[in-house]
Amino acid sequence: MSRFFIDRPIFAWVVAIVIMLGGIISILGLPIAQYPSIAPPSISISGTYPGASAKTVENAVTQIIEQKMKGIDGLRYMSSSSDSAGGVTLTLTFKSGTNPDIAQVQVQNKLQLATPLLPAAVQQQGLVVAKATKNFLMVLGFVSEDGSMKQADIGDYVTASVIDPVSRVEGVGDVTNFGSQYAMRIWLDAAKLQSYQLTPADVSAAISAQNTEVSAGQLGGLPAVAGQQLNATVTAQSRLQTAEQFGEILLKTSTSGATVHLRDVARMELGSETYNILARYNGKPASGMAIKLATGANALDTANAVKAKIKSMEGQFPKGLKAVVAFDTTPFVKLSIEEVVKTLLEAIVLVFLVMYLFLQNFRATLIPTMAVPVVLLGTFAILSALGYSINTLTMFAVVLAIGLLVDDAIVVVENVERVMTDEGLSPLEATRKSMTQISGALVGIAMVLSAVFVPMAFFSGSTGVIYRQFSVTIVSAMVLSVLVAMIFTPALCATILKPVEKGHAMTNKGFFGWFNRTFERGTNKYQGIVGSILNRGGRSLVLYAVLLVVLAFVFMRLPTSFLPEEDQGVLFSQIQLPTGATQQRTLKVIEKVENHFLTNEKDNVASVFAVAGFSFSGNGQNTGIAFVRMKDWADRPGVANRVSSIVGRAMGSFSQIKDAMVFAFAPPAVLELGNASGFDLQLQDIGGVGHDALMAARNQMLGMASQSKLLVGVRPNGQEDTPQYKITVDQQKAIALGLTVSDVNSVLSTAWGSAYVNDFVDRGRVKKVYLQGAAEARMTPEDLNKWFVRNASGQMVPFSSFSSGEWIYASPRLERYNGLPSTEILGAPAPGQSSGTAMAEIEKLAAQLPPGIGFEWTGLSTEERDSGSQTTQLYAISVLIVFLCLAALYESWSIPFSVLLVVPLGVIGAVVATYVFKLSNDVYFQVGLLTVVGLAAKNAILIVEFAKELQDAGEDLKKATLHAVKMRLRPILMTSIAFGLGVFPLAISSGAGSGSQNAIGIGVLGGMLTATFLGIFFVPLFFVLVRGYFAPKKPAAPAPAVEVH
Repeated sequence: MSRFFIDRPIFAWVVAIVIMLGGIISILGLPIAQYPSIAPPSISISGTYPGASAKTVENAVTQIIEQKMKGIDGLRYMSSSSDSAGGVTLTLTFKSGTNPDIAQVQVQNKLQLATPLLPAAVQQQGLVVAKATKNFLMVLGFVSEDGSMKQADIGDYVTASVIDPVSRVEGVGDVTNFGSQYAMRIWLDAAKLQSYQLTPADVSAAISAQNTEVSAGQLGGLPAVAGQQLNATVTAQSRLQTAEQFGEILLKTSTSGATVHLRDVARMELGSETYNILARYNGKPASGMAIKLATGANALDTANAVKAKIKSMEGQFPKGLKAVVAFDTTPFVKLSIEEVVKTLLEAIVLVFLVMYLFLQNFRATLIPTMAVPVVLLGTFAILSALGYSINTLTMFAVVLAIGLLVDDAIVVVENVERVMTDEGLSPLEATRKSMTQISGALVGIAMVLSAVFVPMAFFSGSTGVIYRQFSVTIVSAMVLSVLVAMIFTPALCATILKPVEKGHAMTNKGFFGWFNRTFERGTNKYQGIVGSILNRGGRSLVLYAVLLVVLAFVFMRLPTSFLPEEDQGVLFSQIQLPTGATQQRTLKVIEKVENHFLTNEKDNVASVFAVAGFSFSGNGQNTGIAFVRMKDWADRPGVANRVSSIVGRAMGSFSQIKDAMVFAFAPPAVLELGNASGFDLQLQDIGGVGHDALMAARNQMLGMASQSKLLVGVRPNGQEDTPQYKITVDQQKAIALGLTVSDVNSVLSTAWGSAYVNDFVDRGRVKKVYLQGAAEARMTPEDLNKWFVRNASGQMVPFSSFSSGEWIYASPRLERYNGLPSTEILGAPAPGQSSGTAMAEIEKLAAQLPPGIGFEWTGLSTEERDSGSQTTQLYAISVLIVFLCLAALYESWSIPFSVLLVVPLGVIGAVVATYVFKLSNDVYFQVGLLTVVGLAAKNAILIVEFAKELQDAGEDLKKATLHAVKMRLRPILMTSIAFGLGVFPLAISSGAGSGSQNAIGIGVLGGMLTATFLGIFFVPLFFVLVRGYFAPKKPAAPAPAVEVH
């Protein structure tokens, strides 16, 4: 194949140009993302049971739905929550690779079986099935800069005019409203209702009857009488629009003509639809919305589309209203990709300099440099064809491939120059002869490197997605690199290189002269050392054994994790007050949190968007959360200004807050897998021991964790049992008094809860009408006696006549995991510890919990556990495939051992470097380790291939080996140093995305150093030992014939 293109260089150029054009077109259309779709798809079911407690919702709704979710394909785990506001949320998480559309259809089909078994009120409210991701992509805030708009005005405008257009943006999966639109609030006066012998049900019925749209028909509608000349629409009563109009609603009349209107028993006002949530932006009243990404959507494209939509709407905003991006995860994505691209360019420059240093010929250096864009652009074309994106993983693979892909071209160029110098051939003839010598080595290297990475593409789960993206990218680059080295590089060598005289020596003048003399002396000394090693191999084998022991020792002490934590430019702060605390108390704590970030961290923090009444652990008056956006990475250099350091200082400051638990935490490496970094587990009631026992076990776990030096920030991600006032209705007394249970429940839920009646029209938009008792009649348990129920005789009966009340403790939010009662616990490893160490400590503590209590890892921790279980298989399969490829290449079962025995020498460098720099055995380390395996094998092949050919040509085994090491030292060092400098920018990276860049760069760089500088001494030894031991025995000479007499 090479000869064809050597003789037709224009054909080779055409092939290269077509590959590059395809790559350029592909890059323009490739989406950009931080990661591929790592998180497994999930489907959520949400609904409401108005007025129900958490326990009622769990028993009547949640468990009914859970029991029907059986037999769904690919279901991995299921979690649910039921809260005291009547809300239920069920989340089903599926295995990676599951089609979310098919999963949604299956969930909806199963839900149809459960729906008839649910309470009528739940069915009327409806159940929503969605496939949005779990975490927030971004948070938008809306604030009145000049103070001209009240908080209620801002919330109403955002809800009425902004949320719907934003929710229709492509890629938006769900929108959480941190505000409220206006509603007509009707506050009932209990005393006046009793005096007029009215109940809340009477008021509700009157509003429903008198605030309605009537379809009155037409004048002259068909069929019409003969001669009808007029057709017109008839309009009658329409919906009310103002509080005054609602006040005119007639409730009661008497025979004397006296009337009772709604204004006589209630106060009407244009209030908020809900008062549960209040938002603030940098301390100012605000409203806002949190946006979740649709499953499978691109985060960067969606965020840009949302920002563009808001910008297009800003001209229509009321005067003084400003939209701000209060929380955004996408700048980190964009900047981290830009940093990798910058690293890629730096790697190309460094590789070029290394090649020029060794080749000392601009034309010769230009040839492998020209191979780089062809291979890179071709790789992007393959990514586009496979539907991949430009993400951190694919870009890392490209950066690592830089050093490897120029290796093939360097081997070709270096060998062509050697043939020209040794034999005095023309560039054309030298290229032809060179390609016959090295084609086998090139194919062998490609096979081995592909064999290292191909098994990664077949692993399952989120870890498999990571491996697959990396594997496909780097294998594509490797295959293209070999093809270019066989097609394009030979054509360039034959046409670009200049002829040299036979025996031509490299320059002895200037810097290059000094370098060549030094390198020649070093080569001769190296050959002498190798000769000594071959004569006294026992000492070297002892050293090799010691290195293996060190490798095992350090590897076992290496901490483990899933992905490195990153400074993503954002952090969260969660606020939890004691049970029963009011919203006013929560706001005071939020002010302290805001003050810390906006004052103590003013050089690092750009904004704080705080929400009272909402948190990741549940909603309530005693909860809150702050979304903290950092300034640009360039404006806060140094370790002390990273998010992890800011979180540490915040936790120290928040520990001084006496009346609340306040936590600060960074988002996880993969946002779709949870809300916080660290570990995540579900403590479960597996023995039916009950809620109290589960909470006691949780508290025991938290107590033990607080004493551990390996853990920090261990906390429940839920709400504590709260005081609840339980009203018990004596049904016998109620019936004796002529009351019905439905009438009692109606008064109770309307007066103390909130009843939605119907709708009204406010400035052209339909909004809701709510009926509720006035605040002063529902503040204390004694206020219950202010409310009356009318019996069958028309008499007003007070609640005190048939009911009693008592204080109890119960959970406002009940959780279940995989069909069992559970409670979630979050935490993080102590500084200097890995998540794997922390998880092992938690497992140790969990073993001390009482019988009947179990636990399961969830979210990111599940993925980390799965990745750890697959790592050993990955290494074993990769080594096995490499062995088989080498056996096929050399048609020998023994020679591959001389290559594989060198692999641990590269691994030890990666492991020690990772340990010294206090990094972890995470997915990036594992990917880097396999890269080192390939590099070590590649260097060994360059020596083994030539030594075997020389021995087959008739040279003595040791002489052939010494000849081969001298011939191949220069290309080995050149390619290895080029590769090392290619990944060097990753190892020293800082700023956005530096955590993952350092994790892969440091390990690979350390492995490259030991694989090269130890490998060049041990490869010859292993080849001689293996070849000498397994060499085919020469047949013994036949014995002379003996004459038989």
